[in-house]
Amino acid sequence: TPAPPPEASAFGHFVRHYRMGVDEQILVLLALAPHVQPQLLDVFFQKNPITDRGFTEFGGVRGRMHGGFLPTGETALFALSGGDLERRIACERYFDRDHYFARHDLLKIEPPPAGEPRFSGQLVLSDQIIDLLTTSVIKKPDFSASFPARLLRSEMAWGDLVLAPSTHEQLQELMAWIAYEQTLMEEWGLKKRVQPGYRCLFYGPPGTGKTVTAAALACQAGMDVYRVDLATVVSKYIGETEKNLERIFERAQSLNCILFFDEGDALFGKRTNVSDAHDRYANQEVAYLLQRIENYAGVVILATNYKSNLDEAFMRRFQAIVHFPIPDDDLRYRLWTQSFPDVCEMAASVDMRQIAQKHELSGGGIMNVVRYASLMALRRKSRVIEVLDIMTGIRRELHKDGRTL
Repeated sequence: TPAPPPEASAFGHFVRHYRMGVDEQILVLLALAPHVQPQLLDVFFQKNPITDRGFTEFGGVRGRMHGGFLPTGETALFALSGGDLERRIACERYFDRDHYFARHDLLKIEPPPAGEPRFSGQLVLSDQIIDLLTTSVIKKPDFSASFPARLLRSEMAWGDLVLAPSTHEQLQELMAWIAYEQTLMEEWGLKKRVQPGYRCLFYGPPGTGKTVTAAALACQAGMDVYRVDLATVVSKYIGETEKNLERIFERAQSLNCILFFDEGDALFGKRTNVSDAHDRYANQEVAYLLQRIENYAGVVILATNYKSNLDEAFMRRFQAIVHFPIPDDDLRYRLWTQSFPDVCEMAASVDMRQIAQKHELSGGGIMNVVRYASLMALRRKSRVIEVLDIMTGIRRELHKDGRTL
């Protein structure tokens, strides 16, 4: 039986928060041991003198690089029940999906290879709980194979965004959900009638502000937003894409963050008519994503340049569909006047209003022109932005789309 944890310790707070019993504390400490004092588990390396091998009831696995004993579900059940079969079966409830260990992604048993007993999988604490118990701080996850998503950062605040009035209005519902989700679901009792989470689609041409809006929105709400790296997630091997996504959803659930899928049609595209095994698998993958994204209790934003590329079943599951159009004359004028650095001066020949009216560019395109014109001024060792530099930058942007001045 573990001693009562110190009141002021991270473990003490953790135990009291979840009102943990002795069994649950033992499970957490057992899973934590390889990370803080791995030698404590060396006792499980004893050999059974009858079979001249390890004790089967101890369970345990060896890592690829870790030389110590890694506990499994079998180790956990033996620690709690010894040889008492009735108590062992009773203790299995700690690994049920309804237990708070699973619901809050605190502790779990990794799936074992096909055909092997369920409890032969490794006993694992989530990374954020390891951080909490060892450093008292939950660190933001780094990009890795187990979490192929990157923290999206932007210096632009919510008030700096230049968006069409219709776009801004559509975003208000998402902001309201983030602010009042708990009240709506718990106090007003809507969790009995609606699915958890909020799914939102951002669509519009490239450079219209979809990504920067997601970052600014998260900053305004006091949340983090993680951009999923689709190149790492999507795999040609059957079942791997689903596994990669499952890891992301599980980790994101405990982080209380926004998941942002840029170019989401690469994952959530239309299903096709089945002509071979590959088509059948692709459709199964989309069906899995439909179910998984609907069960995710957090905020998911999908961005795409073309709304028509998405599967219709996904469209029905979005709570909001936000259009990011090419900015009109007035918005382009605001973008032009707000985007140049304050240290710059405009040459007398620069007429921003005329430039905004004459040249249809996205916000991203305007920023590319601003960057080019500013660099040209620096090359001249000047702070004056010349009209020739702006027009050359515009010509370069139009050329990308096959257009001319």
